[in-house]
Amino acid sequence: MTIMAGVLRRVWSQKTEVQDRKSMELEVAKEILAEVFRIRLADVNEMIQNRFEAASSDGVNMNEDGLWPQEFWLDH
Repeated sequence: MTIMAGVLRRVWSQKTEVQDRKSMELEVAKEILAEVFRIRLADVNEMIQNRFEAASSDGVNMNEDGLWPQEFWLDH
């Protein structure tokens, strides 16, 4: 039983490391967007949320080709 617990711990830590890395990459991407568009991080989060909502209401599957649309917009 202790061998299995060790294996599960190792698998879990690897999965957590991948999630942590992806989370850090997302945060860096958000910071880059905020700097490029000269907006606050909260505005970046809102822009991303709006894009997901628009895509889901349009029936667009963003995972289809893995690419984002060419344009972003932010309503003020």
